Amino acid sequence: MNNEEDKIKYVNEDDEDGADKKIKKTKDKLHLCEGERAEYLAGWQRAKADLINYKKEQEAKIGEIFKFANEGLIYEILPVLDSFELAIKHGTDQGTQQLYNQLKGILKNQGLEEIGSIGEKFNPELHEAVGEIDGGEQGIVAEEIQRGYKFNNKVIRASKVKINK
Repeated sequence: MNNEEDKIKYVNEDDEDGADKKIKKTKDKLHLCEGERAEYLAGWQRAKADLINYKKEQEAKIGEIFKFANEGLIYEILPVLDSFELAIKHGTDQGTQQLYNQLKGILKNQGLEEIGSIGEKFNPELHEAVGEIDGGEQGIVAEEIQRGYKFNNKVIRASKVKINK
């Protein structure tokens, strides 16, 4: 029986206080770890959201770059378009008219559009006044000297016009 008594350990009050302290200490550590975990999770979620937003912004910027990548080329082609218009005004053949229409169609498909001028109210964002004409309603475009163009809704060349004074 002596062996059984050796196996049985009695808990005294001092040990109970020690166990309670250890449990309290473990609970405190657990609470602290849960708080850190929540903080790390929130930080990770913010970082992930920031990355997603950054990717969206970069995709939008790249889209804008591609949208206006041809602007310089189209701007350089505009004098050719002007020359075709002059040739057509001076009565050239149907071939010239057809070439002009094809070039104009290609540029329109790329995002080029003409700026309407004659009969419109003068708009300094769209028109460049190069002279005035007597008669008509004041501030209205009377004559277009050189056609203006927008590329993807951005003015790349303002119309050169004469306005009524």
